[in-house]
Amino acid sequence: MADIKIGAYICKGCGIGERLDTAQLTLIAQKEGKAQVVREHEFLCNQSGVELIKNDIANEGVNHVVIAACSRRSKAETFNFENVAISRANLREGVIWITPADEDKKEIVQEMAADYIRMGCAESAKMQIPRTNPNLGNNKRLLVVGGGITGLTAAIEASKTGYDVLLVEKSASLGGWAAKLHKRVPDREPYAEPMDTGIADLIKKIESDKHIKVNLNSTITKTSGAPGQFSVDISTESGSTATENVGGIIMASGFTPYDMNKLPYLGAGKSKDVVDQLGLEELAHAANGGPIKRPSDGKEVKSVVFVQCAGQRSDKEGELPYCSGHCCNTSVKQAMYFRNQNPDIDTNVIYTDLRTPGNGEDFYRSAQNKGVIFTKGKVNEVTTGSAGLEVKFKDLILNEDVVAKADLVVLATGQVANSGIDMEAQLLAEAAAAADDKAAKDAGEAAIERVEKPKGVSILNLTYRQGPDLPHLKHGFNDSHFICFPYETRRTGIYSAGPVRRPMDMAQAIEDATGAALKAIQAVENASLGRAAHPRSGDLSFPEFRREGCTQCKRCTVECPFGAIDEDEARYPVFNESRCRRCGTCMGACPVRVISFENYSVDTVGSQIKNIDFPDQFSEKPRILVLACENDAYPALDMAAMNRFQYSAFTRVVPVRCLGSINTIWVTDALNSGYDGVILMGCQKGDNYQCHFVRGSALAHERMSKIDDTLKQLSLEAERVKTYEVAITDIERAPALINEMAETIQKIGLSPLKF
Repeated sequence: MADIKIGAYICKGCGIGERLDTAQLTLIAQKEGKAQVVREHEFLCNQSGVELIKNDIANEGVNHVVIAACSRRSKAETFNFENVAISRANLREGVIWITPADEDKKEIVQEMAADYIRMGCAESAKMQIPRTNPNLGNNKRLLVVGGGITGLTAAIEASKTGYDVLLVEKSASLGGWAAKLHKRVPDREPYAEPMDTGIADLIKKIESDKHIKVNLNSTITKTSGAPGQFSVDISTESGSTATENVGGIIMASGFTPYDMNKLPYLGAGKSKDVVDQLGLEELAHAANGGPIKRPSDGKEVKSVVFVQCAGQRSDKEGELPYCSGHCCNTSVKQAMYFRNQNPDIDTNVIYTDLRTPGNGEDFYRSAQNKGVIFTKGKVNEVTTGSAGLEVKFKDLILNEDVVAKADLVVLATGQVANSGIDMEAQLLAEAAAAADDKAAKDAGEAAIERVEKPKGVSILNLTYRQGPDLPHLKHGFNDSHFICFPYETRRTGIYSAGPVRRPMDMAQAIEDATGAALKAIQAVENASLGRAAHPRSGDLSFPEFRREGCTQCKRCTVECPFGAIDEDEARYPVFNESRCRRCGTCMGACPVRVISFENYSVDTVGSQIKNIDFPDQFSEKPRILVLACENDAYPALDMAAMNRFQYSAFTRVVPVRCLGSINTIWVTDALNSGYDGVILMGCQKGDNYQCHFVRGSALAHERMSKIDDTLKQLSLEAERVKTYEVAITDIERAPALINEMAETIQKIGLSPLKF
């Protein structure tokens, strides 16, 4: 390994030179930071500034660069130098933009900037230049699981970019549920009429595409490996199995319609003339543009009632608590089947809330113009009377109980995701079944119900220790980060798209498939270069551990959210670098601190925490440490600075990859070193998590819930350590939390451990 030579570059632009004594900062970088090359520049991010750094890298042997300028989130491409370890000292957003320009505050602000110089140099000294993942895979073919509209679109979009695709469909034909539709909801102006599904043309494109290989009557019986090097066993109905190698996987396994027979109070299973929406599509297909006949006697339908939210958006046991998204538009479309064929047919849609995503109110207005009646009401019962079906409902406008007669009733039932086995729910259910106390059994009831849903057949049959399928959300859909990374799952290189990810219509499924295909392409390209995928896309670092110090506690393997760590025969961790997202959760979990990354470790963060100037006990200058998640909390603080929201200049902010990477030793060391307060800022946890690494924030909160014992041992108040969930939009709240800690310290006094 080459000797470390640190070059520290201090920018004077954006008002930094006007507010700070950069000459003093230069001396600190030289004497305390041990930087061998230190330079000031009027505007470091301009061409001459960048050339200055490049020249020192080329001619002075600088291989560790400290940029003392703006936030690490700013000018990231400008200050990106190959084969160099880069550290950032945030003087703009982190110092001059969050402090007042008062003359009497100048000393405190200068001290803040000086500490960031010390921290940047200390971090750089402990960093190594990231190397490429040695276990990379070069396979760039994509596997698409599912031949419905989502899978077909994903395959076509990937093929358009030149990538080969292997498409696996369990049935004998392509098209999925979309192929069973008579017409589809329009996806373009003027949103006036149902339109052709386009499935036949899409299937022709698939069959004639040289980049796409189709396997019908086939299922995935084993999936192992990692991005760029997945191995997949594909079995056919005949029993034959072939092994294929792919680089990325798109799970587009779709949905199963909710079983309407679970709704006997709505007439399902009691009358042939009560059908679900797919049942009506079959009747419309059979009619082929002519009169739609009712199933019971083949007579032409003269009146039809559509019941919205049938068995969904419900709190009844066994029914769906969520909205399936497409149902209102689908009922509007199907109502037009009748009115377009015969304007005299009595067509009534009974709804509680009408939702028409994708086309505003245009499609709904078109149906109104055709004479479709929309009634705001709550259907209580569907019975068979002497003259046909009777729909009993509460009219929510008139506040009256009403009975509507109909030849045919169509139930708008929901989508149940074909998401495979919910391993987490299964484990909870098993634990509940084995529990002795009632509370534990009650806690497992929801999990047991999830396991009993009719979707217990594995889709991917993963060989991961965490289970054979992708993790599920509480409603059984594949887990994905809805806001930031909608297609991405906890299994790196595997993407979820379409109704298996969330309820949606055809237009949304097509968009979803395109997004998932592009993300899968990004993953295989990163894998071929040995780089990380989202959200640290391009990161060349990967976890390593010191074997002789490992206690084989297995916390890293258990807590990794992405299944990137297994064990060997001797129970030592085995890191699968291509699966790793570089969050550092394993590093935070390790009680003996033997796990690290080249450019992010217990030492790189720990050295920043310790390398500040602690004032003496008589100065009344507290020190507050903020460990801020780089995904939400740190950007929130940056944006607070941009809006000139101020927080205490006694604060020292250290960005971390994820709150899950925080090792409790950092908190202990900070308190022992003389910090008066410590704040951890991470993303929202729980069912509606916003953590970019899924479980990092939750794990950190769990670890920090035990910090009280440490505080008691140190004879410190519990108020000195706080953990908060901070959203990227909390640009006022984040600085307020820091100021709140400053006020708390003022009340309880400085730490007795300062000296």
